[in-house]
Amino acid sequence: MDQVSLVIILLAALLIPLIMAKFKINSLPTAVMEIIVGIVIGPSVFNFVNTSDLISQLSTIGVIVLLFLSGLEIDFSLFKKRRTALTPLEQKNAVNTPKYSPVRLSVYAYSTIIVLSLLLAAAFKVSGLFSDFWLAAILFGTISLGIVIAALKEQELLSKAFGQTILLISVFGELVPMMGLTLYASVYGSNSQSLWLLLLILAVAALLLLRFKPFFRFYQNINKSTTQLDIRLAFFLIVTMVTVAESVGAENILGAFVAGIVLKLLNPSETTCERLDAIGYGFFIPIFFITTGVDLNLRTLLTSGKTLLLIPLFFLAYMVAKIGGYWVLKLRFKQANALAGTALTATTMTMVLAVLRVAKSMKTITSDQSGAFLLAALLTCVISPLIFNKFYSAEKEDLVKTAVHFIGANLSTVPVAQQLRKGWYDVSMYTNHPENYQTYHAQVPVTLMENFTAQDLQDHGVFDTDILVLGHIDAERNYELAKAAKAYGVRRIIVRFEDRNVLNEHEDELRELGVEVYNTPEANITLLRALIESPSTLLLLNDTENSIYEVRVLNHLYTDVQIKNLQFAQDITISQVIRNRKLIAPNGNTTIMYGDRLIFTGNKQTAAQIRQALATAN
Repeated sequence: MDQVSLVIILLAALLIPLIMAKFKINSLPTAVMEIIVGIVIGPSVFNFVNTSDLISQLSTIGVIVLLFLSGLEIDFSLFKKRRTALTPLEQKNAVNTPKYSPVRLSVYAYSTIIVLSLLLAAAFKVSGLFSDFWLAAILFGTISLGIVIAALKEQELLSKAFGQTILLISVFGELVPMMGLTLYASVYGSNSQSLWLLLLILAVAALLLLRFKPFFRFYQNINKSTTQLDIRLAFFLIVTMVTVAESVGAENILGAFVAGIVLKLLNPSETTCERLDAIGYGFFIPIFFITTGVDLNLRTLLTSGKTLLLIPLFFLAYMVAKIGGYWVLKLRFKQANALAGTALTATTMTMVLAVLRVAKSMKTITSDQSGAFLLAALLTCVISPLIFNKFYSAEKEDLVKTAVHFIGANLSTVPVAQQLRKGWYDVSMYTNHPENYQTYHAQVPVTLMENFTAQDLQDHGVFDTDILVLGHIDAERNYELAKAAKAYGVRRIIVRFEDRNVLNEHEDELRELGVEVYNTPEANITLLRALIESPSTLLLLNDTENSIYEVRVLNHLYTDVQIKNLQFAQDITISQVIRNRKLIAPNGNTTIMYGDRLIFTGNKQTAAQIRQALATAN
């Protein structure tokens, strides 16, 4: 019977996304639909499935993997200190400069949630509706990080400032209640360990981080398809941290969340994260969400009059506790999106389940009260995403052009800058030669600087860009500036490096740092060879309608899809696929993987839109 129930759950997990795609159900995240389907196939309606020890164990693994992947989703670059001084151009356009970072907004927003949760808990205690003040405060302050991530992923918002702000608020909404639950169980429970032992979790996490810090530097050289070392490391971290957490009296989900943070700080490749997502969202996590719905026996819960009274009150408390975030989000985002984000953060389920499980084992809550909290949480999972999808629309800052800064204005860089300005690029150039400034400033935006030291460039905001092109003729100066830009955190750096000393190892050092290096003589040689071997190359280069493009695939909608099945396959021609620094000659049956770099040709108008779609991280 256990196997039959598991087969039904797995069949439901398979059919849910297919049915949602067939009937274009986009208003609810897949995770919410899985909970609803769990209610339908469980004792509440058809009673096809009953939880067993096997299903309960798989569900527990599911929530552990979910919290692990939640920790892995945090973008820690947001916490990196950036410059605070504004350049003269930014001072002129200060009204368009974001004043509040996602980190600051998330701290402010969750602070309001803490205050409102305490006030609501006090109101329930005074009214006699629910007497456990601390338990109520913990429950009202929870946010379902898994459902929030699912909603943000489906809207392709995790790489944007709005998405990262909501994500960080939700991280606080799981982490703070998680710590509060641990303290609650330690104070009021009978079998919990001493509070100081909780520091062992952080100590072990720090030890694992230091021990495996160099792992991903050499892992590519020794990894084989039969070993999958990165996945083995991930599950080692999960089991270790979960074991430590349970040993000191904390919840296993706290250990799993910390394990995800540890792996994130180890800087795994996108391919590693993609495979972990496949394992989690492909198997364990759907079982957890469906089982959650199965465990909600509505027939029993709705027979109690007190439960029926508490459900709408608890639902309002969940929603009102998050309402302060609306005014915080309005500080940076438009009003409709502030409402959408506030509604999404009101979604709660995962931590509610964990809190109620602990509370029931401590006998500090009745079955009626537990059922009311659960059903109210389920209502937030249905209503909050509906409000979010109804009101959210793209922010202006999400539509900004890619910033490209050129250091060095000369015959090699100025024509490129002129052409890029016609496309989806915001181009700025910097030179320290007055004569070059006089020659080119009327053709492209050129700023004249006295010095090209790393500190001067930082002070003028030159390193605050998406792409930095070091096109100066001085190879050694470009080398030093490239290292400084890399240390500063510039995402993509292109360096002109023309050094006659063949023994100079600086070019190899730059390539190892991930810097893209080119030199003009080699480029000319390559072009001439291409013209000899393929005369049509010149026709392609001079074509005003079509062009060559390269894009890195970051959109999960287009991964694990064969080229012939791409919706725009007829509009472009993919000539090369670069995967793990190796060239692949593609055909229609070639499967696109996450992180692949595609080299393709296409019409300049349609290709730009296709390129943007493929590169949109979600």
